[in-house]
Amino acid sequence: MRAVVTDGVGGPEVMRVAEVPRPEVASGEVLIEVVAAGVNRADILQRRGFYPPPAGASAIIGLEVSGRIAEVADGVEGWSVGDECVALLAGGGYAEYVAVPAGQVAPLPPGVDLVSAAGVIEVAATVAPNLHRMRLSARETLLVHGGSGGIGSFAIQYGAAVGARVITTASAAKLDHCRTAGADVAIDYRTDWVAAVKEATDGRGVDVVLDVMGAAYLGANVDVLARGGRIVVIGLQGGTKGELDLGLLLRKAATITATSLRARPAAEKAAVVRDVVAEVWPLYATGRIALSPETRFPLDQ
Repeated sequence: MRAVVTDGVGGPEVMRVAEVPRPEVASGEVLIEVVAAGVNRADILQRRGFYPPPAGASAIIGLEVSGRIAEVADGVEGWSVGDECVALLAGGGYAEYVAVPAGQVAPLPPGVDLVSAAGVIEVAATVAPNLHRMRLSARETLLVHGGSGGIGSFAIQYGAAVGARVITTASAAKLDHCRTAGADVAIDYRTDWVAAVKEATDGRGVDVVLDVMGAAYLGANVDVLARGGRIVVIGLQGGTKGELDLGLLLRKAATITATSLRARPAAEKAAVVRDVVAEVWPLYATGRIALSPETRFPLDQ
């Protein structure tokens, strides 16, 4: 099969299309003939050498695909050859075929075409379970950092769909996009966003922070929390080591947690996919969540 391989680490120039062996399915897996693969920030990090695949995963870049079932192994029920699907991967997406545990495969979101569907499941499986874990509820306030990205755009819509008030940070040029997605308040992250968040909440603070920055925003995120607030770190764009005022965290009775999707065991990923299908796919059907703007590229590009 044709796949994107990398010669070392670096910029886009290290990638090339090559002929590689087609994967073989093991018990409990399906083989997907890939129609499209989503492009995520994690793919860029892997290409640059900062996000290696978990042990045993394909070294080929790509964490999500859409396509059609090409082969069904023993122990798999509910899927037949030719079925259209999306899949959550630990790697291997930039290829013509990928083998994946059947539990990580899902039907297309309602109303989403087969190509666009390739860019849906990774963000849904990253955002929805984490906000559910943070017990985000109606009438609470959610702060989303990086609101104009794929994760952020989805998180804004998901937060609004559950009835939360959504505040987001993004670059000035992309604030209108965030408002269109459903943000109640959109703040230029290059300004004093901490003061702006406090002003927007009349000094109370926010209930939940969905953070992709990590260390760089750690102290500021605690500062803008309301009492009983919760922070979930899902990205480390701002580094891995920060300084934390435990006294402030204690006084606010606040919680900080961090999760990563890629390295979870297959059984956990299967549970995440089931929850996404049950809770998120209906939001596509009703239009509560819409697709973000996209650009499509042939595999050779």
